[in-house]
Formats: sequence, structure tokens, C-alpha cells
Amino acid sequence: MRVLGIESSCDDTAAAVLDGNVVRSSVRSSQHDLHEEYGGVVPELASRDHQRFIVPVVEAALDEGNTTADALDAVAVTHGPGLPGSLIVGLSFAKALARGLSVPLIGVNHLEGHLYSVALDAPSPSRPYLCLIVSGGHTELVVVEPDLQHTVLGRTRDDAAGEAFDKIAQLFGLGYPGGPAIDRHAADGDPTFHDFPRAQLDNFDFSFSGLKTSVLYHLRDYADAERERLLSEHRADFCASVQTAIVDVLVEAVRRGVAETGAEHVAVVGGVAANSELRRRVTAAGDEDGFDVSVPALSYCMDNGAMIAKAGALRLTRGETSPPTLDVAPQLSLD
Repeated sequence: MRVLGIESSCDDTAAAVLDGNVVRSSVRSSQHDLHEEYGGVVPELASRDHQRFIVPVVEAALDEGNTTADALDAVAVTHGPGLPGSLIVGLSFAKALARGLSVPLIGVNHLEGHLYSVALDAPSPSRPYLCLIVSGGHTELVVVEPDLQHTVLGRTRDDAAGEAFDKIAQLFGLGYPGGPAIDRHAADGDPTFHDFPRAQLDNFDFSFSGLKTSVLYHLRDYADAERERLLSEHRADFCASVQTAIVDVLVEAVRRGVAETGAEHVAVVGGVAANSELRRRVTAAGDEDGFDVSVPALSYCMDNGAMIAKAGALRLTRGETSPPTLDVAPQLSLD
């Protein structure tokens, strides 16, 4: 079964060809340079860029996958959650393509795509497994059940982990996206330089807005010249301290989730799963507590078409398809 996956939920236009369990191609056009001067994604600019690149990205995916549109068995596409304008571009294109080819259309939940991204470059962990989704817009702890069912244990109440990284990076004078920049600088920093707060809630929900506010107020205590000097001398230390605060919360949630559910396997997915300290710490926690850890290759942590194709293929094998009236669902949740 050959499935084309299309992803356009935010600022990446992506497409991939999945042939059975083999990723034949995965092409992504990033808009990071476009949004960098604004310090975050501008929805109108994002949707316009998707319109420019949706056709060449899909064509490149078919070409690199050594296939043609006529050889496709289905078209899978993200229909939520995400930016409405961005979602509309991908869904409209997918609808037209599926209709023209007379193949099934499969609407995919973007978060579900991340859940199954661990199966793209390695054997899929046995279900049920515990999955931590960490990205710019989402931080959720989910039990992935058999039969494509999901139980959400907790989600962010305010800023997601990736959003916190991006906003704090702006305070440190770093570019967008902030997560990779903080990760790079933190490698040379002292994580004990400053003890920023960790929000540990009674349930499995997350909160990172307090950390962001703490960084803001801490820097505001200094005059402009002194703040610039401090950041110049200790930017790496600040980055390491913030990164440790975020990773502490995430790893502790995973450990608590394993203790609560008895999960033997944990997956960490989403853009923040590319963070080197998170990958190291959650693997170490697994070694200490006795659970296996799966993290996708870096290219599959970011938004990509292969994960959408994978989730779509799993739905299709159950006989599930979407009607031509399928609409975007910007607030779509897993539950």
C-alpha cells in the first residue's frame, strides 16, 4: 500500500511517500527564515508560503520516492490541529488530488502523526506504550492503546515546552526557532547557574508560563547595560539553566506516568524531542527505572509528511477513510 502524506499545520510544508512500512521519500520546506524577524510564526505569511510550495514539495516527494501520482493508493493529510489558513492549503490540495486519482482521502490528527512517528525508522513499540508529545504547540502525556485508541493523561495548561523555549530564547537575544539555539548554547553552560522554577502539578498536566515569567522578571532586575553584560558573559549558563528546568519537568512526568500506568515502553516525539538533553535524560531514566525508550530520528521529530502517511495508513488498514466534505479542525484534540 502506497500512501502520500501531506503536512501543513504550521510553518513546514511537507510531503512523503510511504510504501508499506518503508519511507520512500520525505520532503520538507521550512519557513523558519521567513518568520525569524518576527520571533514566531505569522499565520498569514505561513499560509501564503504553503500555497507557493505545496505543489513543488509534493512533486519532489513523488520524484524522490520513484513513484507517480497514479501509483498512489491513498492520500493522507493533516486536518488539525494547527493554523486554520495553513491547514486549508494542505487539505484543499489533498482533496483535489485524491478526487482526481479516485483514491481514498484520510484526514489525520497531527498529534496522532507524532504518536506513530516512532515506527518510521525502527520497529514500532508494542502497544500500549506511554508517549510524551513535546513541540512548539503541544505538550501531552498519552497512553497509546491498541486499536488506535489514546488516553490523554495530561496536557499543557498554558505554554507548551517548545513555546517556552522560543519565547525565552527571545529574552536571551537568540533567534527563532529558540529551542535549537538554547540547546546549542546550553552545551557550554552550567545548568546550576540559576535555579529557575519547575511547575509540578498534582495531576499530569504541564505549565511552563511561570518559567517564562521568572526569566523575564529576573532579567528585568538589571539595568540595560548590566543585563547586556550579564547575557554576554553568561548566556550559555542561562540557556543550560532554563533547559534543565524544562527537561526536569518532562522527565519527571514520564517517570510518574510509568509508575502510574506500568508502561514498559516510552516514546518521546515532536520537535522538542530533538533536544539533546531531553534525549539523554529520558534514556538515562529508562535505564534507571527499567523502561525502554524510543525517540525518532531528528528528521522525524520535526513536522513531516511521513508521520502523516503512517497514521493515515494505519487508519486505512482499519477501513477508515474521510469524506470529501472533511473540514479543517484547528482545535482538534486526541480525545
